[in-house]
Amino acid sequence: MYRIGIDLGGTKIELIALDAQGGEAFRKRIPTPREYQLTLDAIVTLVEDAEQLLGEQASVGVGIPGILSPFTGKVKNANSTWINGHALDVDLGDRLKREVRVANDANCFAVSEAVDGAAKNKGMVFGVIIGTGCGAGIAINGRVHAGGNGIGGEWGHNPLPWMTAEEHHSTSCFCGNRDCIETFISGTGFVRDFCEAGGKASSGIEIAEMMAQGDELATQAFTRFIGRLARSLAHVINILDPDVIVLGGGVSNIDAIYSELPAVLPLYVLGRECETPVVKNQYGASSGVRGAAWLWGRDA
Repeated sequence: MYRIGIDLGGTKIELIALDAQGGEAFRKRIPTPREYQLTLDAIVTLVEDAEQLLGEQASVGVGIPGILSPFTGKVKNANSTWINGHALDVDLGDRLKREVRVANDANCFAVSEAVDGAAKNKGMVFGVIIGTGCGAGIAINGRVHAGGNGIGGEWGHNPLPWMTAEEHHSTSCFCGNRDCIETFISGTGFVRDFCEAGGKASSGIEIAEMMAQGDELATQAFTRFIGRLARSLAHVINILDPDVIVLGGGVSNIDAIYSELPAVLPLYVLGRECETPVVKNQYGASSGVRGAAWLWGRDA
């Protein structure tokens, strides 16, 4: 049986169809209509196009930049604001005449890497997306762990742990709180910190390249970044102790993270011992849409 995954983003909707072994059988991407009913129409058309080529009906999973409230059954916290307040899984299910599973896109990332990616065969996976913003998802035995409130993995909107005096009350977050992890270790936060120290760059990758060339300000900024990332992940390890942490998003392409982070993590983990693997994702930008397909598991 084929599994269809859909990544519903603010600017594009992407569909992938996977065979039983995880091989890609079909892929298509279209612009996202910025209106709810038109978004439903677009997804239904994508599914119909895929199934016409596949020659059979498939399971359908959707990753969204928000969550389904377990209390109302409606989408909330989505930056694609036109889907907020709607029962997306029910509405799509009615249109497609089958159950549709919907999950947060960071949870889909974690599931993708847990099922057949960089964290294959690991029991508990903490998947982190560090790009313009910063999010995370939890997969246990290849399945989403959303939690009782539906917000499992919303790690980026906790305060930066073990803040220094200089860090305390130094940033504001769109969520309304101050000093969120996201404001420090997202690509945006990394660049902000570097520029405030007198540097000039437009991305974390650019800062890393400058560091490799011996730039002192870039090296100092990266040292601060690694310390903040270590504190933030140590907090997760102290609570969940995942089998592996997988990094995604643009910042995950900075190779120096994987050589520098292991030496700093134990400074903040209880007992000062930590061998938790922190690894780069396998599927890159495709991981979220693949994870949406895998919301039905291998036995669908």
